[in-house]
Amino acid sequence: MDMSYQTERLELKILTDTAAAQVLRFYLDNQEVFEEYETDRPQQFYTEPFQKLLLQSEYNLAIKQASFRFWVFEKGKPSHVIGTVSFHNVRRGFHQSCEMGYKFDQRYWGRGYAKESILKCIWIAFEELKLHRIEAYVLAENTASRKLLEGIGFRLEGIKRQSVKMHGVWRDHELYGLVAGEGNLGKLDR
Repeated sequence: MDMSYQTERLELKILTDTAAAQVLRFYLDNQEVFEEYETDRPQQFYTEPFQKLLLQSEYNLAIKQASFRFWVFEKGKPSHVIGTVSFHNVRRGFHQSCEMGYKFDQRYWGRGYAKESILKCIWIAFEELKLHRIEAYVLAENTASRKLLEGIGFRLEGIKRQSVKMHGVWRDHELYGLVAGEGNLGKLDR
């Protein structure tokens, strides 16, 4: 697996800790929107030293093929993060599966960048990592995310009741799944 990929309009990269300032800017620019759908962050999350440590950890996990976070950039604009797609809880053996998460800068919503990035990452998961299944968890009120997953071909498989504590409250999440060979994936290797 490579540390950098391209699509028609985008670059997807696993970053090193030297990009901590860029990543911090991405989170700060979208803090209010992201926190609605995230668990509580530690107080130091919104600092460059914390982001540096997080990027070091993510890079090491990618080397071990245990977890992957691709940071998304518009082609020709390598200093401005516009989104991220991640695979975590990668399970090998009899499972060959992972969970997928994603978030994009609100200023870039509605341009198809999330779908383009996710499709490339699905190709990486199925073709290069040889995974068989990808899962995604979504709050019921996150209509845009549900539509995105359904448009790609993920199927709603059920509800994970009280699965994540968010802002002091246990919340249900809808479980979506995609199995290799299914979905509206079209030509993934573009």
